[in-house]
Amino acid sequence: MKKIGRVELTSNSPFAVQSTCMYSAQLLDHFQNPRNTGDLSDPDAAAQIENPACGDVLRLTLKTSGNRVSQAAFKAKGCVPSIACGSALTELVLGKTLDQARGLTREDVIAGVGSLPQASNHAAQLAIDVLNAALNQLKR
Repeated sequence: MKKIGRVELTSNSPFAVQSTCMYSAQLLDHFQNPRNTGDLSDPDAAAQIENPACGDVLRLTLKTSGNRVSQAAFKAKGCVPSIACGSALTELVLGKTLDQARGLTREDVIAGVGSLPQASNHAAQLAIDVLNAALNQLKR
């Protein structure tokens, strides 16, 4: 078997090609079926961050009830991992106390999408950055 970029040529035939996927099934599910998309009306917090290196944009809106995140929604413009990480972030943050939400890390987002290629870790960091920007608008 000979690997050329992301494609492997099998030994069965010089023309047989097997695609290798660089994304986890969980990440692809979040990309193809994103959760909690859009903007919440009358949010308690809203933030939008753009990654200046790649141009990806992630927007997050939150509603709270008491000291917990009761609703979360996102909008994204960017690569497959950025969209998937935005979706996973909303699932991770729902129901968390504000302190628990502040404690979420890039690694939590990566685990939420199953895994990320090293070159795509920026997507998980963008999700954490927009979360922190939104949470900073809320009283402690």
